[in-house]
Amino acid sequence: MPTPDFIIELRKSIGHSLLWLTGITAYVCDDAGRVLLGRRSDTGQWALVYGIVEPGEEPADTAVREIKEETGVDAVVTDLVSVTSSKRVITYANGDQAQYMDHSFLCSLRPGGNAQPFVGDEESLQVGWFDPDDLPSPLAESTVERMAVFRDYLKRREQGDRAAVFRGGR
Repeated sequence: MPTPDFIIELRKSIGHSLLWLTGITAYVCDDAGRVLLGRRSDTGQWALVYGIVEPGEEPADTAVREIKEETGVDAVVTDLVSVTSSKRVITYANGDQAQYMDHSFLCSLRPGGNAQPFVGDEESLQVGWFDPDDLPSPLAESTVERMAVFRDYLKRREQGDRAAVFRGGR
């Protein structure tokens, strides 16, 4: 579902005014080290799995839900990689404005779960596994930015550093 029902209800009261939302980004790795991407139907760009946290939902649960809804893949969250806020206001085609506090999660395949991606909803045109050094194009700008954060985290993790990145205002 592109726009959650709770946002549609809020928009009835606030119109296109700026809305602060909590979002997630999921970097899903398979056993071969490939990353799961979807080609978005709204922009035609390839992107990591993104989503909006529903009221009362834990961000890690949102990541697992969004991965399943958008790609059919069963995943588990293994690491919180970063929590970032953006000073950039996004204005959508319909005029709605939003800013996001993003929780970025590293995920792996759920043992015994589905690992074969398929287009699970109207948000994606295609989904698939890609070598992180050979990504499709065009990539969404936000995915390029977040891929750098994930790459840095994965390098640090190899050295035993699993500390998440906390920063604001890009």
